[in-house]
Amino acid sequence: MPTEILALIDKPHLFIAVLLIGALIGMGVERLVAELQRRAWRQKNKWRWKSGRSDGNHKSWPWSMKNGYPQPAQLDAADQLRIVMGASFSVQPVLNKSEARVFRELDRIVIDRNPKWQVMAQVSLGEILSCKDASAFKCINSKRVDLLLMDEDCQPRHAIEYQGAGHYQNTAAARDAVKREALRRAGIGYHEVISGHTTPSDLQRLVEKLVNSAVGNSTAPEPTL
Repeated sequence: MPTEILALIDKPHLFIAVLLIGALIGMGVERLVAELQRRAWRQKNKWRWKSGRSDGNHKSWPWSMKNGYPQPAQLDAADQLRIVMGASFSVQPVLNKSEARVFRELDRIVIDRNPKWQVMAQVSLGEILSCKDASAFKCINSKRVDLLLMDEDCQPRHAIEYQGAGHYQNTAAARDAVKREALRRAGIGYHEVISGHTTPSDLQRLVEKLVNSAVGNSTAPEPTL
């Protein structure tokens, strides 16, 4: 052990003083590094920093600040527009090929049964269900049903889920259970079309059971839009 360290150990008050000085130096270095990081971020995002300080409204920042560091925050419309303008988008089909075949067949059968009913695809549950419990609504808001039968009054009546060959993987069954229960509580039917098991005749019988027949309905004058 070096002679200098032995000398400090022999003098406890000096040893403690050296430790304190080392700790203070370490804290100072950490603060300096943190301040340099904050300055670098502010310089890189100067337009955001100035716009936030100019009106005093921190909600206008795309990032909120905590302890001098940027924290994720909900972007406002202007920030969303800047991000979208810097990205590339492309069209993707609403339904895959198997789902599209079921949609076309279901749509044909429903229109034959009652032309006032409609088949809709990939409908968000947040658009057809409401709930006063914010936590419960959040659980279903972003979930979708593959196909939805809507009656002549634009009321959702029945959800049709297409279960492909690889559907029941990971947490798919649990997600379906959430959708099924929310729809049941709202009085909307939930029905499954199983790949490789549901025939066109099965689909025909299902529609006849779910959709009111237009035969015998009184024909009132068409309303204007």
